Amino acid sequence: MRYLLDTHVWLWQLVEPERLSRKASAALDAPESELHLSPISVWEVLVLARKKRILLDEPGSWIREALQRTPASMVEITHEIAIRSESLRGFGGADPADRFLAATCLVHDLALITSDRGLRRYRQLTTLW
Repeated sequence: MRYLLDTHVWLWQLVEPERLSRKASAALDAPESELHLSPISVWEVLVLARKKRILLDEPGSWIREALQRTPASMVEITHEIAIRSESLRGFGGADPADRFLAATCLVHDLALITSDRGLRRYRQLTTLW
């Protein structure tokens, strides 16, 4: 299966794996899983650090090291993803990061690993938690 990691899943995998559901942990650890990470998640972590919602001594350095430890491939942000992010019918989330992650999944046929109930309720999106 091909998965995109939601930002919090990426963080939890690195620093608080006990917060992951059993299904999410199994998918992250399964050798047949193809894991992807969006640059939107990197941006979102940097924004959280700037706003002091998470504490990182040197955010840029932390991100670089975290990316090296993450067994996921980068999925590029494309024009099609940007267009799709603003044409998600019935998507209630106003969070631009969530819109980009959902659009990325739809454009690239990825399932999103997320605990976010709003994303999990969006019927066009395949999610795992």
